[in-house]
Amino acid sequence: MLQSNCRHSSTIPKEACCFCNLSEPKKLLDLCFNYINKDLEAICEFTGYSGYLKLKHGISLPVEICEKLLSVRSESLYSVDSSFINIFKDTSNTRLKRVRLRKGKIYDHDLEVLLSHELLDLDIAQNKDLSHNCIRHLSTHGSSLLSLSIGEHVNIFPALTFGNMEKWPQNCILNVPNLRRFALKGCHHLPDTFYAVLLNPMTYLTHLDLSNCGSLGSFSYSEHLVSLRSLILYNVDNIDEMIPAICKLKTLTHLDVSQSRDEHRKFPKSTATLTALVKSLPHLTSLDISGTNLAGTGVAETDKARGSDIPGLVSRVNNPFHFLGLYETLHDACLRHDIPAKLIAGNANEEQILISAWAYIDRTDMLQKVLNELFHLFRFETCQFVGQALNVVLESMNRHLDERHIQISGSATLFYIVKGTEEELQRHVRKKIISTLLNGMSVHKNDETMMRNGCLTLCQFKIPVDVLFEYERLVEVLLYSVHGMTSESFVQRIGIYLLNSLACQVDGQQKVRLGELGAINRMIWLISERLNRGYCDDVLEVAWSTMWNVTDETPANCRKFLEYNGMEYFLACLQTFPDKDDLLRNMMGLLGNVAEVKELRDYLLTPEYLSVFSDLLDSKCDGIEVSYNAAGVISHIASDGPEVWTVEEPSRQHVLNKMVLAIDSWDISSKRNINYRSFEPILYLVKVYHTPECQRWALWALANLTTVYPDKYCHLVEKEGGILLLKDVVDHPEAAIEIKQLAMMVVDNCWKFKNHDWQQELDG
Repeated sequence: MLQSNCRHSSTIPKEACCFCNLSEPKKLLDLCFNYINKDLEAICEFTGYSGYLKLKHGISLPVEICEKLLSVRSESLYSVDSSFINIFKDTSNTRLKRVRLRKGKIYDHDLEVLLSHELLDLDIAQNKDLSHNCIRHLSTHGSSLLSLSIGEHVNIFPALTFGNMEKWPQNCILNVPNLRRFALKGCHHLPDTFYAVLLNPMTYLTHLDLSNCGSLGSFSYSEHLVSLRSLILYNVDNIDEMIPAICKLKTLTHLDVSQSRDEHRKFPKSTATLTALVKSLPHLTSLDISGTNLAGTGVAETDKARGSDIPGLVSRVNNPFHFLGLYETLHDACLRHDIPAKLIAGNANEEQILISAWAYIDRTDMLQKVLNELFHLFRFETCQFVGQALNVVLESMNRHLDERHIQISGSATLFYIVKGTEEELQRHVRKKIISTLLNGMSVHKNDETMMRNGCLTLCQFKIPVDVLFEYERLVEVLLYSVHGMTSESFVQRIGIYLLNSLACQVDGQQKVRLGELGAINRMIWLISERLNRGYCDDVLEVAWSTMWNVTDETPANCRKFLEYNGMEYFLACLQTFPDKDDLLRNMMGLLGNVAEVKELRDYLLTPEYLSVFSDLLDSKCDGIEVSYNAAGVISHIASDGPEVWTVEEPSRQHVLNKMVLAIDSWDISSKRNINYRSFEPILYLVKVYHTPECQRWALWALANLTTVYPDKYCHLVEKEGGILLLKDVVDHPEAAIEIKQLAMMVVDNCWKFKNHDWQQELDG
């Protein structure tokens, strides 16, 4: 992870570090599953009548492959829908035993397909489209189920009242006789008598989770659960009424009566209640009383309370709990000294916060608070267990992708983690962080805070090297931030700067793809919006810079610029903001790229455009840059020969004469605000003997660049065959002396640089 050996405290449980597998490179098997998940047609085909997916003929998948494929799909941004579920309809070629669907858009008939595999374990957490008809499917195939979890967003039980009790058996009785683990969460609408009917047949339960289920009545109907070891009653109402029944469940090893809602936090007799629970349940090793007043005030109420700062736990002083949940207990129980537990979930220190994050990873309301604690820890203090914190944050964000507050808290924490440790992060860890951020930004792309956090964190990485594996998705997110967010917002600004960095440092097909994804028309939109308001700012300048970069040696994008009326916006900006040096330089740099494309030069051959280019030869904006770029545009247009220049005014010779005067006025030692990756367009002009003015500009450019930046450009000249070409110019009988001198200067610069390199190697 951050280091080769992930450091963790001996008091943080191993489970809290279970996400430390980030420290290992991604397994080949995982890479294969991710590939198939993105391209299901590698193993599937579509059925004719419904358009659903099915395995290709001859393919048969074992249970391990089927379950992994379903799991990967469920945890990705791709949808688990009816078409995907249809893959598993053929039970002769697919096998499933454990199905865990965190989210998806599946219906009753899809669940029936999954249950037809005689499942052992079924977890349906966020499948909102299931109805009460699922109960019939569950009962039909229920004899094999050992574990069943029904999440808070799944409403498969019909609305029941005391008036329709006679309908309960057929409507909501689950025929799951062998069930060992059962979770039913978030059923606020059901009367307490319902649970007695529901749980009555489940005689073999060892684990029961009824989180957020409202009132359960007295819970006396649970006495038949003689094998129950774990009971979770998180956010259940009126637990005080249930204490006598809970105390009779003698086999319990884990009990959770925690609360996150103020109205149910207080027990009338807190210490007496906690004492009764602990003494009645001798096998408890794990107890969660977070958010309640069960820990008392911290003041010993009797002499017998000595030995523990939690009066109700005096009997466990010599037999401490393995885990004790004290997060947000009244009177800050987690801050006390004598607590009989090895692991404590609280917010007293970094270790307690990390344990809380592990304990409440599936409870979004509590997890959000814990992540906020973690954020403040990283912002204002030095953290000792950065690796564990990073893993918990990533797991939280990936597990709760649709929860806005978790994404915001998590991304804010990631910013500080990456800012402080970017150099230490291994490549696969950086990739995991970037993918997690993009997942959150893609889902919450209209949220200013999430987009800001994501962009700021991405800025901590090396652009574009670190993000190339998610290049296309990042571009789509950033283009939306430019166009879809509030005008002049911070998100829009940082989004366009990131886009410009990407456009500047990628080449070839990636630049083409930038154009295909809409980079040019989004920049044009930004320019149009600024022009309408008569407002020139850094966003306008960077928009032109981005198009300058994205059109570099990319004819397809140059054409897009013209097709989106880019020249009209060029003239409008030139007229509206004539004194903006950076803006003018960026615009002329872009037009230089357009002029390099032979088949597009006709667009520039108009009296209006040529007059503008001619006038800009006299420009002193940004040193020589604007004049230099104007001369480059003219040189490329003129290189096509006199017959192509069909414009009478300004005349070709007049413009060329003016260009030579401008070139002669430039200082050959001028430092440049330009970056060439290839000299191919310039070297092409060196061969244009029919128009020596074009040669003059090209050779001046090479002479200047190899004089000022020899280490960067001398090698490029030689690499692209420029030396032989320059010697041809020197030997050419018709070449003017000024042109031969410039060519000799370039050759001399390259010779000096090459010999300097050799001398350094000999000295070394």
